[in-house]
Amino acid sequence: MDTSRPASVSKPAARLDTSACPVPAWLPGGHAQTLYGAFCAQHPSIHFARERVDTPDGDFIDLDWCGPGLDPHRTADGQATAHESSLVGTAASRWANDGDWAALPAECSAVILFHGLEGSSLSPYMQAMAHAFRQQGWVVVAAHFRTCSGVPNRMARAYYSGDSAEIAFMLGHVRQRLPQARWHAVGVSLGGNALLKLLGESGHDVPGLRAAAAVSVPMDLPACGQRLSDTFSGRQLYSRYFLHSIRRKIFDKAQQFPGSVDVLRTQRMRSLRDLDDLYTAPMHGYLNALDYWTRAASFPLLPGIRVPTLALNARNDPFVPEASLPGSRDVSPDVLLHQPGQGGHASFVTGMFPGNLHWLPARLLRFFQSGQ
Repeated sequence: MDTSRPASVSKPAARLDTSACPVPAWLPGGHAQTLYGAFCAQHPSIHFARERVDTPDGDFIDLDWCGPGLDPHRTADGQATAHESSLVGTAASRWANDGDWAALPAECSAVILFHGLEGSSLSPYMQAMAHAFRQQGWVVVAAHFRTCSGVPNRMARAYYSGDSAEIAFMLGHVRQRLPQARWHAVGVSLGGNALLKLLGESGHDVPGLRAAAAVSVPMDLPACGQRLSDTFSGRQLYSRYFLHSIRRKIFDKAQQFPGSVDVLRTQRMRSLRDLDDLYTAPMHGYLNALDYWTRAASFPLLPGIRVPTLALNARNDPFVPEASLPGSRDVSPDVLLHQPGQGGHASFVTGMFPGNLHWLPARLLRFFQSGQ
């Protein structure tokens, strides 16, 4: 476990909610809940209009939009559109155009969603959240980290858990699109760590952001990295799953940028520590996996958060050791910690068989609407 946490000092304690997520009895244990939520639980299907935004360093990110007045299957002037061939295999049906921004309500509630490792707007938790917020009349933006929208990005770098600057850039862009909207942000897992890191670094200086939520976040990255790299389930189940797609992306990067990646070594990766030692850390300015985990972790920055924030972590999350979760004295009083006993990682399945993913977005909406 990371030993660099700040010592507890005398200050107002944050709120701690331990109320249960009503996971069904037929789905016991964090592994089952995580895997079932990712691959089997029922969730709505929602489509988007996609915007491509150039970044200051010459790359791009893709943002998927939906909301009142924006039809992903029709242009702003009402013309039906076929699913654009460049977007096949994604949750976006067409490219956004200038008329779409005028069609969206100027004053509205809006949320930007940041996915986890190897996620996208197609991920079940992203689909469930986008659908629930859209049903309540919100504008929704599903943001993609580089390489995750289904298209290779332009640069050798990709994305990583500590990239708070990328979060800030995306928040700034959507605020420019809808400057009068009441903006909120949700980050899941890796995306949640980067969001919390930004909030902790920025304090009050997060323009236009009303509230935020972080779901299933590995705030203590060294502890979580060790869990996923050193345990049998971490190496043989979760690391193997993530590395399947990441290896392919790294190989493509090596073809695109000869000499930037040692392909032979990366082909021998067996854990997330291997990935971060051989690719993530050196590609993004860190010495090795431990240096990356330590410097990118949001945990030490939690006391600096001044935006109302919900931090939701199930205590049986197989990615996040329970002992690594923050207590009420480890975070700012502006943070509400919700730590139910059950729920797994980015899952929180509820309901009768075959189960659904309704509980998570309902919990987020409750926080954003009432602060509870």
